[in-house]
Formats: sequence, C-alpha cells, structure tokens
Amino acid sequence: MDYKIIHQPEQNMFKTEVDGRTAFVQYRLLGNYFDIIHTIVPKPIEGRGIASALVKAAYAYAIANGMIPKATCSYAVTWLERHPEMNTAAE
Repeated sequence: MDYKIIHQPEQNMFKTEVDGRTAFVQYRLLGNYFDIIHTIVPKPIEGRGIASALVKAAYAYAIANGMIPKATCSYAVTWLERHPEMNTAAE
C-alpha cells in the first residue's frame, strides 16, 4: 500500500497519517550519516507495512542527498539488514 509520507526537516521527521493516527520515523544527522533513531507506529495501525514505508522513504531521501544510511533504532537496523541495496556505507 502507498502512504502519503511527509518530510518535516525542521523536526527531523518523516510521518504519515493512517486512520487518524500518526506514524513517524525520527532521525538525526551525524556528518554524512543519516541515522534513524525512532520508528513509531501506533498499535491500532500496526502490521500494514507503515514502518517499512517510512524507513524506506527516509533512507531514499538520505541516499538522494548523498548521505549514508545508519540505524540506531532496532527496527531500522533490521530493515537495513533486509535491504542491503540501501546500505551504501563504505565502512
């Protein structure tokens, strides 16, 4: 499913609204690294691929802007492991 994902750079956040509830990822910039630090999806809307869509949009933005995806959030760590094509870091 496609979600309308909005980037709010002033809040370091990508968010979407589903069934009147807000889900979001929050990030921080560390030099060239784009680090997702929180992935929040309210329980009533879990299991719909919302977290994955948010993380994918955030990392696509990072890569398009020359940043290296990084993950502090446990969900984002697992997501990057499952999507090695997004992990462009030359470590």
